[in-house]
This record gives sequence, C-alpha cells and structure tokens, in this order.
Amino acid sequence: MTLASQIQTKIKKLPEGKSFGYADLGIAKVDYQTAAKALERLQGKGVIKKLSKGVFYKPEQTVFGELQPDYSDQLRPYLFENGKRIAYETGYSLYNRMGLTNQMAFRIKIASRSKRISINRGSLKADAVKSYAEVTDSNYEILGILDAFKDIKRIPDCSVAQAIRRLSTILKELKEKQIGSLLKYALVYPPRVRALVGAVLEKNGKKGLEKLKDSLNPLTTIKMGLKETELPTKSYWYIE
Repeated sequence: MTLASQIQTKIKKLPEGKSFGYADLGIAKVDYQTAAKALERLQGKGVIKKLSKGVFYKPEQTVFGELQPDYSDQLRPYLFENGKRIAYETGYSLYNRMGLTNQMAFRIKIASRSKRISINRGSLKADAVKSYAEVTDSNYEILGILDAFKDIKRIPDCSVAQAIRRLSTILKELKEKQIGSLLKYALVYPPRVRALVGAVLEKNGKKGLEKLKDSLNPLTTIKMGLKETELPTKSYWYIE
C-alpha cells in the first residue's frame, strides 16, 4: 500500500470536525514531503481542510452548513508537539472556567516553557507567556491552579477573599498525588504563591507542608489585605 493510500485510509477512520496532524497519522518525518503532497490532493478534493500549518480537519456537514472544529480542538495543535503537550491555556479564560470570574477574555494566554506560542487566526487569538516549569499532560492543570494564585490580585470581578474561597474548594477536590504535584511545583513560583498555597492547604487540614514553609523568608511579609476570618492560617504563612 502506498503512503498516500495509507494516509487516506487513516483519515477515513477519523471523526469529522477533529483536528489532526502528521503525528496523528503516524507519518515518519522522512516521509513528510511525500505526505504533504498527498494531503494537498485530499484538500483539493475537499476531503480535508487546512486549519493551520501541518494541521488539518475533516469538515463536518450539517443542515446549517459546514462546521469548523470547536474552540478546544482548534487550540489543541498549538498545545502539543509531536504528540506531547508543551503548553496550556492560562489567564482570564482559564480563571473563568475555574469559576473565579464571569469575565471572558478577548485574547487568551498560552503558557509554555520551551517556546513562545502566539496565535492570530480568525477568532482564535492568543498571547505567549512563559510557564514556570516544563509543561506535561500530568502537570498542566496544577500549573493553571498555581497561575490563579499568582494572579489572585488581578482576576477581574473577584476579590482576593472570594478567590481564596473558590481556590480552597478546588484544592479540597484534588487527590493526594495532585497535592504532591502542587507542593512540588509551588516551589518554583514566587513567595506569595507558596505562602497562599500553604495557608489554604493548612486551612483545609493538610499536613506535610514544612518544605513549603521553609522556602519562605520569615522577614518578608506578603500583603494580601486578608482578614483572619477569611484565611485563619495567614499569620503562620507571613500573610497580612
């Protein structure tokens, strides 16, 4: 079977509206040039459409016309490289989904350690920010939570006290392994993040926070404008 036939067979099995790239089709890098010609022919026939460089989709036909891949699927190619996650969505759009704000973001933010990812394609617009750690499928959600702690004073339509209440609920829902990951990655974030994470976890009854506490400078006060009733453990974590 020729490479073009293999590609066509694999594409037939893909769902409509789902984006895919060379890696999803199992194409070796040495065959990219040949594959590109085969994919170009399929585009000419209308079997597939190009979403961005090296990313395609099978158009889904409905009574209302042709549908493009949904938002998350359009974003997916930018978050993965060779099948591995290298980035994640952060900022106000993420905080909206976390229940921290009702405001929607006109432009989203994409965090990555290894590369700058900016998008300006139709309704999909994103600015690049640098993540605090290498991004993987197992840690990106934790990094998103830590980002919310980092930006806690800048989340629109949400006071620090309101954010603390919501983030406290989110941390209560984490499994032990995720808590371990949270503690690990909190150490690479600024002191205010470490202090707030520690204080919220302690308020939730978590133990084993010594390493996080020892990473803080006892002579540095973290000003958050929180009352004792809003975060009872704040003084132990040098928070005002």
